[in-house]
Parts: sequence; structure tokens; C-alpha cells
Amino acid sequence: MAKKATAKEKEEAVSGTLAVNRRGRFDYEILEQVEAGIVLTGTEIKSLRTSSASIGEGYARFTNGELWLHNVHIAPYEPARVNHEPRRPRKLLLRRRQLHQWQELLETQPRTTIIPLRLYLSDGKAKVQIGLAMGKRSYDKRESIKEREADRSIQRALRHNQR
Repeated sequence: MAKKATAKEKEEAVSGTLAVNRRGRFDYEILEQVEAGIVLTGTEIKSLRTSSASIGEGYARFTNGELWLHNVHIAPYEPARVNHEPRRPRKLLLRRRQLHQWQELLETQPRTTIIPLRLYLSDGKAKVQIGLAMGKRSYDKRESIKEREADRSIQRALRHNQR
């Protein structure tokens, strides 16, 4: 008998999510987010289809007016004879107006950076959701933990009262 898929598994199957940067939302306050295309080689996309990626340590940086994604690990594709470098910089594809806007924000606002939030497939193409983020201080992180714990206790109480 076949196992029923959970709601989370169904959501991932529909959206094609390959990797999520959960730590990014804890360490940074996300000011803006946008979907960007990513330039990949053939072995990289084949490896991504097997969900072999890690974006936890990734960041994006401007070089000569172009946005490049650094420190994202895409595992080598085993059946291939010639493989890619796992942590090579990868070019991100955005509209020129968006690139200029984000570059100005990075230059004017202190403690801002661009981090990858989610890597996924959309219509067979690899996309990355990137966020313009501001680093949180330690007291901000403690506030986030308190809010999360309060939400969990409220949800537990609601579930307990429904029984």
C-alpha cells in the first residue's frame, strides 16, 4: 500500500524546492526579495535535479555591474565524465533596473548584503530567490526566539483546547 504524502512533501513537489536557507531568515532581517535566474552548466542542472545543493553559506556580490552568487555548493554529477567545480561563482540574471536599484541600496545602507533564500526549479529552469538583507544583532535574534516560542506555546494551547 502506498504511503500518503504529507502537506509539506506535496508543496515541495509542486514548487520544486531544492534547497532552503533557514539560517538566513534567523541571522538576517529580509528587507526585499526577488526571483532571479541562475546561469548553470549541464552537469550542475542534472545534479540539482537530484537535490544535491546547499545554499546555507551563500551570498551574492556585484562584480563589474553583474550580480554573482558565491559559496553555493552544488555537488558533482556522478555519471558525468567532465564535472563542474562545486563552489564556483554563478551569474544571477535580473533586470538591469533591479540590479542598479539593489547596488545603490548596498552602497548607501550599512550592514546590508544579498543572500540566497531558496533554490528551486520553475518550468524546468533553476531559479534562486535572493533577499536584500540587513544583519541582525544578538538582541534581535533573542527577540526572534522569544516570538517563535510564544507562537509555539499559543499553538499548543489551541490544539489542547480543541480536544
